[in-house]
Amino acid sequence: MIFRTARVEDIPQIQIVRHAVKENTLSDPALVSDQDCADYITVRGKGWVCEINGQIAGFAIADLQENNIWALFVRPELEGKGIGKRLHDTMLDWYFAQTQNTVWLGTAPGTRAEQFYRKSGWQETGIHGKGEIRFEMPYQLWRFGSFG
Repeated sequence: MIFRTARVEDIPQIQIVRHAVKENTLSDPALVSDQDCADYITVRGKGWVCEINGQIAGFAIADLQENNIWALFVRPELEGKGIGKRLHDTMLDWYFAQTQNTVWLGTAPGTRAEQFYRKSGWQETGIHGKGEIRFEMPYQLWRFGSFG
């Protein structure tokens, strides 16, 4: 497994991973364009990928403009191998090296993602969008909190 910064040339494989997920699926895959991905990893924030044998196994993208985790997805057949956790931790370490602003994300209730974020120390703060749970991670909790 190789963990590295996402590049624009990774976007076709990032899209494959995004469309392969079984939970938090896009109602319309056209809603997230290649240009959107490029903007998020080159202008708005930064992204990371996990690569196995030349294939993207998972990716994470943080958005500094909206203080948001834009994406964190792992191929369904590779879940449970620590890929998401390592991408998550790398992304949050980078995010909080850039700013002390609280970061937030939304995820569907009753999903493995919801469980993952709770276990990772995220705090539920309400509802976002169309019934998603809004989670927040304050700087102080990430830097000095204890969760596992």
